[in-house]
Amino acid sequence: MTKNSLTQSLQKLMILIPAYNEQEVLPESLPILQKIIQQLIDRRLIASDSGLMIVSDGSTDQTWSLIERAHEADARVMGVKFSRNFGHQNALIAGLTVMSKQQLADFVISIDADLQDDPQAIFQMVEQYQAGSEVVFGVRNNRDSDSWFKRVSAEAFYSLLGRLGVHLVPEHADFRLLGPKAITAFLQYQEENMFIRGIIPLLGFNSSRVYYARHKRLAGKSKYPLFKMLSFAWDGVTSFSIAPLRLVLSLGVGFALFGFVMLIYTLVAKLRGVTAAGWSSLMISIWIVGGCQMMAIGLTGEYIGKIFSEVKHRPRYTIEKKLLK
Repeated sequence: MTKNSLTQSLQKLMILIPAYNEQEVLPESLPILQKIIQQLIDRRLIASDSGLMIVSDGSTDQTWSLIERAHEADARVMGVKFSRNFGHQNALIAGLTVMSKQQLADFVISIDADLQDDPQAIFQMVEQYQAGSEVVFGVRNNRDSDSWFKRVSAEAFYSLLGRLGVHLVPEHADFRLLGPKAITAFLQYQEENMFIRGIIPLLGFNSSRVYYARHKRLAGKSKYPLFKMLSFAWDGVTSFSIAPLRLVLSLGVGFALFGFVMLIYTLVAKLRGVTAAGWSSLMISIWIVGGCQMMAIGLTGEYIGKIFSEVKHRPRYTIEKKLLK
């Protein structure tokens, strides 16, 4: 086999990096990822026109300027700029969509800009892909870098979603490899409230896992504070399961049965002439039932709100600029 034919047989890898206000970390992380790309090219594992794509998710700092300078220095570093902040998940979707339409990559690895996910695991991911895995999940093997609260809340999150019927890969975030079939299948999912971690396992392709130790951020601050993490978890639950609605229905049936029992008790007590003023118990019952009704209405409204967002078919994001080859 000639050198040219060997080069043509190699597949293009694109590393996809969502970035929101990452001016502190990009000067550290980009050279590391560029070096990994070059090492893979030198080992004849990927095509020479492989590269990086950074999606600036409405960053208000110097993130886009850094991407522009990196692109000028190396055309294999590409960028997409959102007109405003549309969210981490939409940044991943936009990157995959642009790559697919422009035929920029045969397979893609997504990783966060802070490189808490070990970039050295990319070598194993590529090997697993070439061995036949269409999807390769990056799975952390410890949470030593996390606080006690974050470890406990993460375990509770995976446990809760599992009980609600949402099948996730435990300890996996958004560090993954997707082959061409997986990318094509994933982009057919058009819902606006996209929970990627739950959708990828649903694709059903041959998959494998690569385990790694999670590091501390290279620089900057986490873009997922507590409130945002809770909101993300709630989106995951309501996007993939109607179990909360069934729970409300069960509570309603339970209260109805309790009310029926209390009706019989009240009638019997009245017939026996032992009724007495029960202001406290009456008020407590009103508050409990009223609170449950408000919770039920709010939960139902959450699902109706999601339906409202879906039926409008608005675009998930707006791209302001692109820096491609």
